[in-house]
Amino acid sequence: MTIKIITTGGTIDKIYFDQKSQFQVGEPQIIDVLKEANVTFDYDILELLQKDSLDLTDEDRALIRRTVETDPHRHFVVTHGTDTMVQTAQALLGLSGKVIVLTGAMQPARFRHTDAVFNIACAVTAVQLLKEGVYIAMNGRIFDPRKARKNLADHRFEEL
Repeated sequence: MTIKIITTGGTIDKIYFDQKSQFQVGEPQIIDVLKEANVTFDYDILELLQKDSLDLTDEDRALIRRTVETDPHRHFVVTHGTDTMVQTAQALLGLSGKVIVLTGAMQPARFRHTDAVFNIACAVTAVQLLKEGVYIAMNGRIFDPRKARKNLADHRFEEL
């Protein structure tokens, strides 16, 4: 089994620019995370977008859907910003023959204290075990995107 990893940007890939005191989406961090973890599963990475999820458009979601739909792989992990992750996951519903798990992070992967590595590990494990469908892996849990939301106050995902 080969896991296709599609990166779209979001906080997980953000980098800090000292001059501006701002974050910007940088190169996909999952490449380094998987390398440092010394994983032994087969994977293929596609760098599709580099956007904050608040900047994703319906056209971007359609591109993500087309990319998954036309790719011959069955198992997908999509790294994504958390603010509109549920919306993108819902846009992927109904793709037959695919197991799709979206994940991201509340803190950039480059930070010492980040949830990125844990969330990636959960997503990679989940995509290998779950049946066909679309899921969100965040905060140590697997969510159905039709019944999930981001809780901004508590910095976590939860069931509706």
